[in-house]
Amino acid sequence: MDKAKKFRPAIGVANRTDPYISFGTTRVESDAFWRWGDDNLFPMALALMARRSTTHRRIINDKADYISGKGFTCDGEHEPQLAAFIRRVNGQGESLRQLLSKLAFDKALFGNAFLEAVTDPGHTFLALYHQDATRCRVARDSQHILLHHDWSAFRAEEARTLPLYPLFEEQADGTLRTMIHYKDYEPAFEHYGVPPYIAGLNVSAIAYKTDRWNISRLDNSFQLSGVMMLDSSAGNEADAERIVRLAERKFAGNPGQVMFVIREGGDDDNSRFIPIASQNEGDWEALHEQATADIVVAHSWFRTLSGLDYSSGFSAERILHEYEVALNTVILAEQAELTEPVRRVISELLGFDTSSLEIVNRPPTRSKPIYMKVWEARKADGLDYDPEDPRQQAFLSEISKYNITSIG
Repeated sequence: MDKAKKFRPAIGVANRTDPYISFGTTRVESDAFWRWGDDNLFPMALALMARRSTTHRRIINDKADYISGKGFTCDGEHEPQLAAFIRRVNGQGESLRQLLSKLAFDKALFGNAFLEAVTDPGHTFLALYHQDATRCRVARDSQHILLHHDWSAFRAEEARTLPLYPLFEEQADGTLRTMIHYKDYEPAFEHYGVPPYIAGLNVSAIAYKTDRWNISRLDNSFQLSGVMMLDSSAGNEADAERIVRLAERKFAGNPGQVMFVIREGGDDDNSRFIPIASQNEGDWEALHEQATADIVVAHSWFRTLSGLDYSSGFSAERILHEYEVALNTVILAEQAELTEPVRRVISELLGFDTSSLEIVNRPPTRSKPIYMKVWEARKADGLDYDPEDPRQQAFLSEISKYNITSIG
């Protein structure tokens, strides 16, 4: 493709705004698409669980943040149009880093992510949009993606159909559009990917339920539950109900904390409270800790990168070590998978050289300040050093990746 052709920034192509997804329980039956889960609402269940489980959500947030990096860098001197595109990839003014952050979040949460590419027959512009994975389904022909705002009440006439890359189809507005579907491989699953933490679904639910148990104890002001035996006489059910409500207001504090039993009273008043003591607090705490540890393992992630071990002391060396392991085992692989189709689309449609396009990765902490000189750092590490060596007079910031100017 001729690189000299005029490139028109995508400032007038806006994505259609879909209404907010309403959750439903109706089973959707249709031959137009492949169901995502037995009831076609599996993404909604995953999203709801991520909103309820604290550790699970933190890991997803952190993975998406690390994978999207701190921005992009490229050879802006020789590819100024590429640098301009990185700063603004669609009509909504999003940068490539913002777009990648959404894709990384969806892929970490659902095991699937969807990217829409928009151009025209002359390839004079390119716009890239993230599409919410909960709104996307694979069509029966496995060559198209259906977008709908409420899959619990699917209506074919309300759905929008886009072809899967590398196919482009002309739309009513005259643009050519395609959809890139990212998915994590899982045996026996052909149409949709499976999130990497699939084995940790149950432990995520356990962590959520143990949190709810603590909330219920807090709501009851950590008071003991028990049975209140009341000596009283009630002529009918209405009188008994009135006596119970009066006792609740006077003794119980929060209704439901105490169970009331009314018995026929004699000459002596033998009303008494019988506490139900619980001795399983330790078991619940151990269960919560085990569930939290299992969630981290299921995500193939690291405790210190999720803020789980800060209470036992902040170790910059351990954080840096685990970050290096995560970088070489998880982060770089995910970045390559997400950016490879983007590079290809930019190169094919706009003719830009994307070989210099790179994600800027920075660790969450530094073992040494960047204003330290090389000889000072070598001295601190117990290595041979020479303050008179011109090469060791340089600051760490001058020889590290921290002096890279990122885009987006």
